[in-house]
Amino acid sequence: MSSRKWFALSVIVLAIVVAIYVWAQHRHARPAPLARHPMSAAEKDYLKQIEVLDPKMSAASNFLGDTLYYFEGQLVNKGSHDVRELDLNLTFMDPFGQVVLRETEHPITPKMPPLKAGQTQPLHFTFEHLPAEWNEGPPQITPTYVSF
Repeated sequence: MSSRKWFALSVIVLAIVVAIYVWAQHRHARPAPLARHPMSAAEKDYLKQIEVLDPKMSAASNFLGDTLYYFEGQLVNKGSHDVRELDLNLTFMDPFGQVVLRETEHPITPKMPPLKAGQTQPLHFTFEHLPAEWNEGPPQITPTYVSF
């Protein structure tokens, strides 16, 4: 085979590899944030009524040998309103108390049943990657958005 054919074949193989990489990165991209109304003063005040109890972290390996990390806890609505949307900010720390990762999770969305007043429900999140500096403890959890 001539050097021109090898060169052409190499370019084609490289183009395929790059295309697969771009497709994989695009496929794993996070969705754009939802457009929603600003919180009212009552909703901002209601953030104090949301609590996460018994936060725990665990890890397991999948069939490919990758480690998956799991967060589990109990989400409690201590207030008098049904919650239709909720965002939680999870802050992961290192052993020295420094922030190594912040994630926002959406445990309640308009596409699911609301968290009724006084109700408790299980909370589960899965993480594919956490920083090596992480202290392996549960994150600090702060409610940041609520909608009735």
